[in-house]
Amino acid sequence: MKNFLIPATIVALFVSSCKSEKKTEPIVEETAPIVEVVAPVLLEGATHTADVANSTLTWKGFKPTGTHNGSLQLKEGAVIADSTGIKQGVFVIDMATLKVLDIPADNEDNGKLAGHLTSPDFFDVANNPTATFKFSAFDGKSLKGDLTIKGITKPISIPVSVSEKEGVTTLKAAPFKVDRTEFDVKYGSKKFFDNLKDKFINDQFEIGFEVKLKK
Repeated sequence: MKNFLIPATIVALFVSSCKSEKKTEPIVEETAPIVEVVAPVLLEGATHTADVANSTLTWKGFKPTGTHNGSLQLKEGAVIADSTGIKQGVFVIDMATLKVLDIPADNEDNGKLAGHLTSPDFFDVANNPTATFKFSAFDGKSLKGDLTIKGITKPISIPVSVSEKEGVTTLKAAPFKVDRTEFDVKYGSKKFFDNLKDKFINDQFEIGFEVKLKK
């Protein structure tokens, strides 16, 4: 992974001299090879906005009889950088964009599942239209901050890789697990309901994202 936000090092001049009893040799200055200075992709003190149209978020839920997966869209996002790296930022998720991808779109079960996931049984999107991830630290491997779902905020550390291609910076998180019950999403949880047998839904679900940043 590239190390962003660390300015290129300027190589110092090396000076050598040699003296003898009869005469003094002239001082010879040797200039080190020229090092190309590349401007950091994320500039100090700059705000980089999320390219919403080209960013992707994924989700995956688990149950004994199988899995379901889908996507979400960012509503907005921004990252602020300083000389030490990514300083802080926020991603706002538009929960109304929740889609189911493992069931054909023209299958009525697709609409039923999407409707159930956005209902009060799960994410209650009518009353909680957005979810947010607000972070204030990046150690080169993980973004550390707060995840808010259904108005409930919990601390979280998300492993993230940073890459750059053709002037576009990408923050990518491989799928990571979140305990939905910590955000009052209790439907089908064995923590709260008895006699579910194989009808329960795993408390942990997965989220992944790939956010493109633009200056």
